[in-house]
Amino acid sequence: MAETMLKFVGTAQAYPGKREAELRAEDFREIADRYAVPSAEEQSSRCSQCGVPYCSVHCPLHNHIPDWLRLTAEGRLREAYQLSNSTSTMPEICGRICPQDRLCEGNCVIEFSGHGAVTIGSVEKFITDTAWEEGWVEPVAVGPARGQSVGIIGAGPAGLAAAEYLREYGYEVHVYDRHDRAGGLLTYGIPGFKLEKHVVMRRIERLEQGGVVFHLGFEVGREANLDELRKRHTTLLIATGVYKARGIQAPGVGAKGIVEALDYLTASNRKGFGDAVPAFDDGSLDANGKHVVVIGGGDTAMDCVRTAVRQGATSVKCLYRRDRANMPGSQRETANAEEEGVEFVWLSAPEAFDGVDTVTGVRASRMRLGAPDASGRRAPEVDPGGAFQLKADLVIKALGFEPEDLPRMFGAEELGVTRWGTLRTDGRTMMTSLDGVFAAGDIVRGASLVVWAIRDGRDVAAHMHAWMRARADTARAA
Repeated sequence: MAETMLKFVGTAQAYPGKREAELRAEDFREIADRYAVPSAEEQSSRCSQCGVPYCSVHCPLHNHIPDWLRLTAEGRLREAYQLSNSTSTMPEICGRICPQDRLCEGNCVIEFSGHGAVTIGSVEKFITDTAWEEGWVEPVAVGPARGQSVGIIGAGPAGLAAAEYLREYGYEVHVYDRHDRAGGLLTYGIPGFKLEKHVVMRRIERLEQGGVVFHLGFEVGREANLDELRKRHTTLLIATGVYKARGIQAPGVGAKGIVEALDYLTASNRKGFGDAVPAFDDGSLDANGKHVVVIGGGDTAMDCVRTAVRQGATSVKCLYRRDRANMPGSQRETANAEEEGVEFVWLSAPEAFDGVDTVTGVRASRMRLGAPDASGRRAPEVDPGGAFQLKADLVIKALGFEPEDLPRMFGAEELGVTRWGTLRTDGRTMMTSLDGVFAAGDIVRGASLVVWAIRDGRDVAAHMHAWMRARADTARAA
């Protein structure tokens, strides 16, 4: 039973720092005691099969959640997996990293009644992990060749989802990514204790086996500009995500020891792959033995504080300018961080950074919530007389991400963007200002959730298919 529970809650969650193969019998017993949870079948049986499945309505993919919960409760795991897989290309990934407390589980009828939501994410992870172990995960169902090719720029969740659907439609698919591994933030941005990297790599390997061609280390604008890629392929999809870090304007911000969140997380993930990471090895991006201050309140900030704990930081504090109720990150992640020893300093913002060459501390101001801003959220403002200082050897800026200047980077100044720098697309077709060039994921909607990127990848594949089919019909008619 303990082994089943471990697979249900996840090794990384139950026992940080150990692989399942390293666990001893007493470890399993400890996990069973600490995570006194029912089996996936028992948990699924709690679903009320309500008349209005709010869980499915609030899932961006509109997964058939009550139906696969019922199948799981009946022990029909293979059918449950097949149903879950029918609407999502990465159910075990969503099961691990989706903020279920804000989506499906947060809208569970049982949760409304005060009895605690069905643990939908854990069940989704369990049934798909079981499918991989049992050999139920089938190869990509490649459709009959159509003689048309697609180029996808970006190997993150939106690009990967679109690649799978486009192969099923029968198109030749090439994916271009500037990193040395596919997966985008799934690979380098999300810590391994939340998303084990072999889980991502096996999805990518499945796509490769299905005929998707990956061009890694390929930077559009350097190896080829956008116009050159347009000539290579029938159509293009831009799914780069948003990677430009938001900055802080404060004295001392350029001191050594003040780093970007993505640099910090990427270094940690690369070490997990066994890569040589000089900036980690020399201590620059390693929190071990340091007083760490993370600035920000989103999911990336939570990833940073929890990574710092696992690296052996002396102390970890999270500075956020609003209160707990108004933070954008998952409340579940926040609770996990608190359990692991992270101290949250609410209603606080950095004023300046101490240290001549290397940061030694953060000078901060107390904040209070004033009148609502344009978004309806109460805007933070400085609370006079509330200045304080925090010791810091490592400061991690986790203030979110913005789009890079793609028209300039890609050598395509005619590529339309919004005032926020995201790509401008037709709301009906998802096509950009360039004929036959589509866009999806965060580069269109701004920094968002992985599940929305997967949804966008699914939707844009259908639009691209319709456009290429119409183009082929026109060519035949001529």
